[in-house]
Amino acid sequence: MAHFEMVGSMVYQLMKGACPEEIKLADVGTYYADHDNAVYPSTGTGVPFTAAYIQSKGDPIADLHENLAAEQKARATYEHLINLADDPDVIDPLRFLREREVVHFQRFGEVLQKVREYLESKKYY
Repeated sequence: MAHFEMVGSMVYQLMKGACPEEIKLADVGTYYADHDNAVYPSTGTGVPFTAAYIQSKGDPIADLHENLAAEQKARATYEHLINLADDPDVIDPLRFLREREVVHFQRFGEVLQKVREYLESKKYY
C-alpha cells in the first residue's frame, strides 16, 4: 500500500498553498470541499478505496492470477498518470512506482510457475 502514500504525498505537495480559485481551475473543487488537501485514497472518479479491492479466493492459482492482474492495472494507472504529468518531480516517482509494478508482476509470475509445478508433481508419502 506504499504507493497510496507516495501518490497521496505528491497530490498533497501539488495542492499545498493553492488558493480556492486555483483549485477550481484544476477541477478538484469537489475533492477539496470534502478533504481539503488531505490524502484520501480513491479512484479518479472519487470512489474510496476499500478492502474489497483485495481479493482472495483461497486457491493459490486463482489468487496469483488476481495478483498478476492487480499489478498490471496499477502499472497502467501509473502510465496514465505519467502521460498527464509535465513535472519531472512528479514523473520520476511515478516511473519508479510503474517499474515496481512490473517487477512485482514478474515475481508473481515466477511464483505461479512454481506453484503449478508443485501441484502437478507426483506426491510421495
